[in-house]
Amino acid sequence: MESKFTNYTISLYERSNCRVMLLVHKISSQAVAVKVVDLKKHRDAADCVKREERLHRLLVHPNIIRLFGKREEQDKVYIFLEYAAGGELFNKIEPDIGMPCKEAQLYMKQLMAAVSYLHLKGIAHRDIKPENILLDETGIVKISDFGMATVFRLRGKQRKLEKRCGTMPYLAPEVLQGPYAAEPADIWSCGIVFVAMLAGELPWDEPTENSLEFVTWQNEPRLLSTPWSKLDTIALSLARKILTVEPSNRPTIDQILNHPWMRTNFNNSRVETIDCDNECSAKRHISPEIDDVDLQIMALSQPASVTTAPDNLKSLLQNSTDLKPMCFSQPTHNDDLILGSQTKLTQSYVTLSTFHKLVKRLTRFFVKTSYEDTITTLCRALDHFRYTWNIDPSGVITISTMDRRKLKLVIKANLIHMDSKLLLDFRLSKGCGLEFKRRFVKLKDALKEITI
Repeated sequence: MESKFTNYTISLYERSNCRVMLLVHKISSQAVAVKVVDLKKHRDAADCVKREERLHRLLVHPNIIRLFGKREEQDKVYIFLEYAAGGELFNKIEPDIGMPCKEAQLYMKQLMAAVSYLHLKGIAHRDIKPENILLDETGIVKISDFGMATVFRLRGKQRKLEKRCGTMPYLAPEVLQGPYAAEPADIWSCGIVFVAMLAGELPWDEPTENSLEFVTWQNEPRLLSTPWSKLDTIALSLARKILTVEPSNRPTIDQILNHPWMRTNFNNSRVETIDCDNECSAKRHISPEIDDVDLQIMALSQPASVTTAPDNLKSLLQNSTDLKPMCFSQPTHNDDLILGSQTKLTQSYVTLSTFHKLVKRLTRFFVKTSYEDTITTLCRALDHFRYTWNIDPSGVITISTMDRRKLKLVIKANLIHMDSKLLLDFRLSKGCGLEFKRRFVKLKDALKEITI
């Protein structure tokens, strides 16, 4: 397709029936994400993407990824989204360490603001986890991926949910047991994110009696093991409240925001009131609002706000010619019981300045060896760790292993020529973000002799 947007096309994310690409305008350097859904992959793909698009279109909030519009073709649907240049939240979490309380508090407040907004609109996300929490270039939280979202309140009438969906370590226990209330289940997932941010690890593999860690959490008044030993008394108090097994006893979002830990000023370690609404909105990025296409959308608890695309996207939204993004990755297949979104990047040649501007994360480093020697050294390290790997014709290395929970972990490695330098870039393809970071740290250490 002849377009001003086809200068750079970078694969950001894949699932079994869709791919998300980064498009960059040649002249303005404006970046947007486009979700490409292959309707042939699943027989119900058309209905699923229509439901997701209709729900997402209702949402206009500074802590939620914005939907700009969509374009349809015979076998594909293109959904244009705000691009979060800061990457995923899990990149900010140091494995087994976490992050400073000040940062965790700021992210938690913004996450609460986003979830509160969703619930006010009568929508449950149902897959809250660090991989679905993105950051913009200024570090503002943006919730993404509404593929599992659903309406639980319509015209004032509330219903319980029945579908078991989400990502197992982040699921509330009642989700696996039968009909469940939407709001407490989302709040539980936020509690797991809270623990992961402070401790750098997840408390359990699954919230069932099969997990010794989960059983201990329910029955032991004093918790001396990790991750709980990494939390101070006030943080542990908040975790206990949010991760209460009985859904009706979990705190509301207002109660969470009024907890002492959420009101602590970590600059001087004293408790004081913090205006969350003002703090969360201080750096809002407001896109210009223009008329958008009209859709028949279900009425919810509030009128639907309309969000629209930047001017440069109008031609793409209306263009009926074929969009051909360049991507060398192979789609992943979600064969687990509980489905979850994954994230990845593969790319060929870009300039150093463009890449650094568009893709910010910590799982990459420059090397001082040649392309061939770097590949040889990396593959030798992968053999040392007994990882399964293969190289596709484009040079992308797919690395497969099992994580601590005996679940599949897939990583993509790519060597990128940037001006006169060579960058070795790693990206999560499938599995837990924290487990990915652990493997990256080990690989980087094993490759320290070739690292600049």
